[in-house]
Amino acid sequence: MVETSGKGTGADVFRRIKETRQAILREVRKIIVGEDEAVDQVVTALFAGGHCIIQGPPGTAKTALIATLARVVDLDFKRIQFAPDLMPTDISGSEILEEDQKTGRRVIKFVKGPVFTNILMADEINRTPPKTQAALLEVMQEKQVTIGGQSYALPKPFYVLATQNSMEQEGTYPLPEAQQDRFMLSVLMGYLPDDSEISVIRRTTGVQKNELQRVIGGEDLLDFVKAVRSVVLPEVIGKYIVDLVAASRPTIDGALPFVKEYVTWGAGLRASQNIALAAKAVAAQDGRDTVKIEDVKKAIHPVMRHRIGLSFRAEVDKVSVDAVIGKLLEHVPFP
Repeated sequence: MVETSGKGTGADVFRRIKETRQAILREVRKIIVGEDEAVDQVVTALFAGGHCIIQGPPGTAKTALIATLARVVDLDFKRIQFAPDLMPTDISGSEILEEDQKTGRRVIKFVKGPVFTNILMADEINRTPPKTQAALLEVMQEKQVTIGGQSYALPKPFYVLATQNSMEQEGTYPLPEAQQDRFMLSVLMGYLPDDSEISVIRRTTGVQKNELQRVIGGEDLLDFVKAVRSVVLPEVIGKYIVDLVAASRPTIDGALPFVKEYVTWGAGLRASQNIALAAKAVAAQDGRDTVKIEDVKKAIHPVMRHRIGLSFRAEVDKVSVDAVIGKLLEHVPFP
């Protein structure tokens, strides 16, 4: 495990964040090949304290990435396989009536669900109906479960790392906008280039197994998440973030023509907040205490791609949400 003991201040904290990031990436890459950008973005969410959803077709190592990361960080980990018959109580837990052995009286007892953990893998989250998906709304925002008027706090730190299959597949349900908005980042994973796929085949069909080392524990991770929030966001960069997010909304005065044509609903306040926070995490992982515009550029696509709703016209013209974000970057000037 990387030496992270001691709170430290100033440059020392960011140096340790940088070293820890490098150690996590080194361990994860023992298993995950050819997906450096996706791995980097999930690690950024980890240091920013945010939830993350990983999208892509089957067989692109989405589940493997989350499971590997959970083995590298010294945190409690649980996995829920989302399916059409999954119930909300299968996630959050339920109250049961049982008899007290000493008094003989019947009492109501809350049995905690798998959500009471540090890292919750919501595997194939869009294979369950919206009613069950909604069980995660309070969990992700308030980091607690409320049953029968009683609230139960979740362990700290707490992350939901979800996988989502392509919507073109059978048996999938669209995630409600409010559900999507609670994920800090949306990470894309696709098919590997031939050379990377050959490397995966060699690794996974041989007899040698990679031993993963634990890199960081919960207390140190909480300290790092706090340190990330102390990174300075220059006012001019903050204004750029707000201008960029506002430009994605088709209903504002002076909306860009391509936004009016291709966007049904644009990104909200959480997008601005999460771009800023992700950019701070990128800066901290580079050992810096101030955000640069390059940090913001790295955060824009994964933060905004699940917060913009495309119109039917965009579908007809085969315009992707990443293409819309790219045009926003062209039209909103950098400071």
